[in-house]
Amino acid sequence: MMRDFTLSSRKTHQRVQAVSARWIAAALALTAGAWLVGLAGLLAVANRVHDDVPVPLAVKLPLLASHPELVFGGESRTAYQVDPALAAQLIGKPRGAVVNIAYDAGEPLALLAAMRRKRDLFQNAHVVVSVAPFLFNEGVRSAAVYPQDVLPRLGVFEQMVSFLPLRIGTLIRFVREAFAARLAAEQRVADLAPQPAALGVQIIDAGEPEDRWPADIGSHAHYARWNIAGPKAHFEIGALCEMVKLAKKVTVVVPPWAPRYDRGRDSEWLKKDGQYVALVTDAGRACGLDVLNIASVPGLEQANYADEMHVNASGVPIYTRYLVSRLKR
Repeated sequence: MMRDFTLSSRKTHQRVQAVSARWIAAALALTAGAWLVGLAGLLAVANRVHDDVPVPLAVKLPLLASHPELVFGGESRTAYQVDPALAAQLIGKPRGAVVNIAYDAGEPLALLAAMRRKRDLFQNAHVVVSVAPFLFNEGVRSAAVYPQDVLPRLGVFEQMVSFLPLRIGTLIRFVREAFAARLAAEQRVADLAPQPAALGVQIIDAGEPEDRWPADIGSHAHYARWNIAGPKAHFEIGALCEMVKLAKKVTVVVPPWAPRYDRGRDSEWLKKDGQYVALVTDAGRACGLDVLNIASVPGLEQANYADEMHVNASGVPIYTRYLVSRLKR
């Protein structure tokens, strides 16, 4: 009798466990469903409030008050290594004739939005915009560098399919940046913010330690899962082409990497870089853009680099002088 009671107790316990497991699974499913619906709603709102001019660009736009003749824009390699004051001297113009409005992970769509918003300040200027592989490569989906103006053009469904679950950080950053950009637009940061120091250039003083440098560029994160036939390339190349209508001249710059890296010994880099440069060059021919593919800079040595992409303080005048000399040809 005791044995029967024990067996009955075990079966009852097992049934309770099974029912509990089903309830837990149902609760988790409902929670996940509610979370996904909530995220979709939040993304929809972010898409609606998003402004194409992000805060890092907006805070630099007051520099345009000097009606510059030469405007440097784009991503971090321009932000950290083009000195506008030196560039103005090199072209024989006064301080303020050249400005640097580039910022980290800066994208053509954002610069285009600024040019449309301030047409009178760009229409007589030579706009020089640098680009990088991550702007066009669909394989790069990290929060730090994914183009924020491409995301709202994808729509909520594609956003969720593309970035969940592993890249949710990219969506979180987009939501945060969308609301920040809208607030900056409403507060007229692009008009009222104080002008950045040094006409917009930012200097990197300290370099990365040796163990932080990548072994090669072909396997660099910017070239990961290589695909330049998606929405990024479509929208960003389209933005470069639209700039031609809004400026006196537009030059697209493909900046160099540190000289320790050799394309000739890195077949993956050689192949991918060739495709990337061809994408930009073809757009130049089709749309009337000048394209400068700078594979290396004479006199710019390994010691002048802070990391694989960016020069340090000692490299800024060398790079600026060379770039301006190329623009003057």
